[in-house]
Amino acid sequence: MASSVIETSSLFHRYSKNWALSDVSIELQGKGIIGLLGSNGAGKSTLMNIVCGCISQTSGSVLVDGIDIQTDPLEARRRIGFLPQQAPLSYELTIAEFIRFSAVLRGVESSNLSKSVDFVIDRCGLGPMRNRLIGNLSGGYRQRVGIAQALVHRPSLIVLDEPTVGLDPNQIFGVRDLIQEIGSDHTVIFSTHILPEVEALCRGVIMIEGGQVVFDGRIDDFRMLASAHSIRVVSNNPLETGQLLSLHSGIHSIESIGANEIRLHTDGDRSIARTIIEEGGKHNWGIEEVCFERPSLEDVFTSLSKGQQR
Repeated sequence: MASSVIETSSLFHRYSKNWALSDVSIELQGKGIIGLLGSNGAGKSTLMNIVCGCISQTSGSVLVDGIDIQTDPLEARRRIGFLPQQAPLSYELTIAEFIRFSAVLRGVESSNLSKSVDFVIDRCGLGPMRNRLIGNLSGGYRQRVGIAQALVHRPSLIVLDEPTVGLDPNQIFGVRDLIQEIGSDHTVIFSTHILPEVEALCRGVIMIEGGQVVFDGRIDDFRMLASAHSIRVVSNNPLETGQLLSLHSGIHSIESIGANEIRLHTDGDRSIARTIIEEGGKHNWGIEEVCFERPSLEDVFTSLSKGQQR
């Protein structure tokens, strides 16, 4: 069985009288990208700061490659690369100077220093501008430098907090491609509010609401948690909603989405589609298409967020 890259057990944290995290236990194994989701104030930043050793938890444990971050913090931190939402850059340094400085801080041995700096600069697509001042870079290249400083010591775990915020679409695509490449060699925790990014990049999802884990699993399983399932029906004649509502107890409501096109909100019973096709044939409804619609990540996020707020 593969060892865990990161494992938290019964993690609690309190600011004054308010609990930011309550009994958070997660475990990540193997390489790949895990999306960290949650509403503002849900506890994501607190979890990332504890995992990266920036703050100490009130109780519970964090193990990085089996090393306790409280009892052996230096060794644990050597195995972590962290890019906070505000990248910790020195604008007066060149890219190469800053990455070298970061490598020294991360404990990279002097014999491997130049090799490690050159490797990460090339990997992050910064080679042609390695001698350019960071203060003169665009937002997209500054984010690449931020990712490079998190990678330079080749850690097991990379934690990225909102790495594409404030970038234009072309910059976002570039940073996404870089993160996807990094995920082939590292375990990556990727915090974002942009759900299409999660769908495009992540193999799994952890969602936190109210300081508690409300989902931890594969992205396909996350998607299927939508509280409502829908079926789109297209016909060459207007359909009577009353007729359709009475067909099956699993049909909750009907939404018009175009000329002779409707959406049925259902309880997920797949026999509803067969019933519509059979009845449509009997009564000449002129049905041309019946298809299941895949629930969106936005549907699931909203459902889980509201469920925690009740």
